[in-house]
Amino acid sequence: MATLEKIRSKSVFLIVVIGVALLAFIVGDAITNSRNLFGDHTTVAKIGGEKIDYTDYARKREELNNRLEQARRQNPAQYASFDTQLLSQMALDDLVSETLLDKAADDAGIQTSGEQLRFYVIDNPVNPRIQEIMQQLNASGLSVSTPAQAYEVIFNPKRNGLTEAQMAPFQRVWLAMEQETTQMIRRQEYQRLLYGTVKANELDKKALYNDYVATSNVNYAYHPYGQLDPEKYKVSDQELNAAYNDIKNRFKVDGLTKDINFISVSIAPSVADREAARMLAVKTKEELRDSSNQVSKELKKEGIAVVRKELRKGDLPRGSVGEFVQNARRDSVAVVSENLKGFTVVKMGRRSTAVDSIQLNIVQVMGEALPARVMAKLNSGLAIDSISKAFSADSVFAQKEQWIQLFNAQGRTNAIENSQLDSLLNAGGRYITMMSTPQGSVLAQVVKRNAPVEIYEFEEVIYDLKPSSKTINDERAKLEKFLDENPTAKAFAENAAKAGYSIQNYSLDAATPAVPRMAGMQSYYPDSRQVVRWVMIDGEPGDVSHVYESKDALTPALYAVAVTGEYEDYAPPTNKEVNTVATDRARRSKAGDELMKQYQPKAGSMASVAQAMGVESQNNPTFRFGRNSQIRDAAVMGKIAGSPKGKVVLVKGDNGVYAYEIVEQKTETFPYSEQQYEQQYFQLVNPNLQEMLKGSKKYTNNIYKFEAGD
Repeated sequence: MATLEKIRSKSVFLIVVIGVALLAFIVGDAITNSRNLFGDHTTVAKIGGEKIDYTDYARKREELNNRLEQARRQNPAQYASFDTQLLSQMALDDLVSETLLDKAADDAGIQTSGEQLRFYVIDNPVNPRIQEIMQQLNASGLSVSTPAQAYEVIFNPKRNGLTEAQMAPFQRVWLAMEQETTQMIRRQEYQRLLYGTVKANELDKKALYNDYVATSNVNYAYHPYGQLDPEKYKVSDQELNAAYNDIKNRFKVDGLTKDINFISVSIAPSVADREAARMLAVKTKEELRDSSNQVSKELKKEGIAVVRKELRKGDLPRGSVGEFVQNARRDSVAVVSENLKGFTVVKMGRRSTAVDSIQLNIVQVMGEALPARVMAKLNSGLAIDSISKAFSADSVFAQKEQWIQLFNAQGRTNAIENSQLDSLLNAGGRYITMMSTPQGSVLAQVVKRNAPVEIYEFEEVIYDLKPSSKTINDERAKLEKFLDENPTAKAFAENAAKAGYSIQNYSLDAATPAVPRMAGMQSYYPDSRQVVRWVMIDGEPGDVSHVYESKDALTPALYAVAVTGEYEDYAPPTNKEVNTVATDRARRSKAGDELMKQYQPKAGSMASVAQAMGVESQNNPTFRFGRNSQIRDAAVMGKIAGSPKGKVVLVKGDNGVYAYEIVEQKTETFPYSEQQYEQQYFQLVNPNLQEMLKGSKKYTNNIYKFEAGD
């Protein structure tokens, strides 16, 4: 009460303080995050008139993250290197597609019938949540193997010895899954209809057919531009802009885009770090040798990881670890590897023999009383193949001669607990109860067992060498000093190389998941989404960021970035990549004009022009427009397709100067297939469902405002 009185006595003062703090917070949030004070604070994206809320986005992202974790458990090697920074944009892309499809399906009046829902839930399940529900039922001791069995257990609990209260959570999950599946069906139906609108008319199909049957016998000579000397073919600003305008549409962007100069500093262990690791290896070996226990807590704090292993001889790792384990005496210890990545110490345990796999007959029985009757029948001689005849098929489920791996390449599997395994092996071929709940039991019988194999037990002590805090701090201080001395984008670019830093150039937009390791590559710097966020929210042209740090344990890194430009429609010639492409195009055009003047007087015959080019004339006996491997320059292909025979033509292409002469033109005879050219048309158009749905709708992506804060 005394505390409450104090609060009441200072209420006016607190209201003023809180009001000022709240106002500062709101204004600061609006300024630093570029959010309108009265805007949509929870809108992650807008597409047309539809909004995508943060709660839906967070749910979708969590869903994708759960699927990734499940995939990693099932296939660790395939997904070990998957970059979780991709999940954010993947989640938003999914939501945008779903939003557009749902709106389109609503507008088209598409509904899902009860028959469709049953087919896609029970007969041909398409929603992965169905499998998740079945897994949850089995984990709860309710044996189901099909969606139909799951539905029966969930919605007819009394008939299966259960209560409505027990099944109520499963019923809610099932109904939510049905609602989700209904939406999936509607979306699939609309997609099918939308793709069906992409059809070739008779003129389209005939044009494709005519292009294929029309062939030319062409003699040609080719002088490639090759590597052009920038000094010889200097490009003026006017020529650069002319080349840029010719291909400007290639550089269209979907929204606000910013060009950056980026520095990444990978921090490697120092000489002192490597010496400390060597001393740690010696200490680890001594401690293991002098003690029968695990390594001490002090060593574990240094980053030592101890893994106890039980492996079959054939599963021992190749190299120094496997060689030591096969030949070492019990309790012997050795440093088996030591390099720039760290070290490995092995302590040998015992050798033994064990059965590595057994074959079982497994019977799952529903209910509390029935399992005892079933086991009595089985142990009296009832064959497992006959069990469904002796008992209701809805009450029993048999799996005959199932091999159970007790060891795999990673060691003991724990597929069966040791006590259960001992009971099975000592049961003399009789069935025993493996698991029992009021809802049912699992019975099993050993059919076969493999001969015992040799098992090696040992402790593998691994230390991954990483930079120390001192090494990281030293690198940070060096980079911060560079940024302090070069606070503008111009100075950042001009002086990076002098300071020992390499600059990379990128264009970032709202959909960029993180800073890519190479332009156009789907590989990103760890923890670099925070850099993208700063660039898109706070970075203005000319600004330089503070130091960002990747917390990757083994490969820590520091990042710094400078914003060099921004645009919302087309990437300008000042963009480094655009400048390179446009300059190269202008330079090749100048070289082409020069070569055209040089070879035009020799274009009286193929022999003379080829000789002037310094090449031999070549022949393409069956030139087809768009379907030949010898001449791929689009401008040249178009000229050849429209030229008469018997005349030498000199043409400036994109990649060189060509001279060609059509010797013969003919039309080949092939049967016309409407279906074939319908398919070819669809492949050529290659419709993009996402873009078809978007159409001219305005799309705003705000995802970077909600991810990877400072």
